[in-house]
Amino acid sequence: MTACTPKEVKKMRYTTEQIVEKLRELKVVPVIALDNAADILPLAKTLSENGLPVVEITFRSAAAEEAIKLVKANYPEILIAAGTVLTKEQVLTAKNAGADCIVTPGFNPNIVKYCQELGLPITPGVNNPMAIEAALELGIQAVKFFPAEASGGVKMIKALLGPYGNLQIMPTGGISPTNIKEYLTIPNVVACGGSWFVEKSLIKEKKWQEIGEMVREVVVLINN
Repeated sequence: MTACTPKEVKKMRYTTEQIVEKLRELKVVPVIALDNAADILPLAKTLSENGLPVVEITFRSAAAEEAIKLVKANYPEILIAAGTVLTKEQVLTAKNAGADCIVTPGFNPNIVKYCQELGLPITPGVNNPMAIEAALELGIQAVKFFPAEASGGVKMIKALLGPYGNLQIMPTGGISPTNIKEYLTIPNVVACGGSWFVEKSLIKEKKWQEIGEMVREVVVLINN
């Protein structure tokens, strides 16, 4: 489709290696779904001020594109991942809106190749050897392990790292305050994706103070 054919490849703000390095420092990525794009501004402010300048804005609603634009324009210090990206159209929309990288729930070689053509870092979802080998075949070293808990959690990741010891992994799905530190003890885990402290209901009710308190608790938890 014409809309998905890039005229030029613009240099991205971060390389995949730089993103992995930043995620290792932050250790957790807030995964959010928005009904109202305007809610991203107080949420981004809350995240940044409480020590978590990163966000994965999922394409689970039409608000994602505008939300990415708002963060890019108002909070340049925040690393922006576009999540739940399923199509080439969404890839291009996310890139043009200002996303620093793409995160997908599964491994779609066409999406990976398209991101590579655009020079756009991508972390595709995997949860089995076949998907991992497909990712490695395309030069991908950083992957999302999804859905983490439902796919075997820490034990499964450790088993997969036997043959695939160089993988960099971001577990997402079922991550909570009770298990996040166990994931982070695995050297190959760069960060965990989590939503318990940025639940859609909290955002909808604009409970920024409560979210801020939870973010601070998360930051303390993962750094102690």
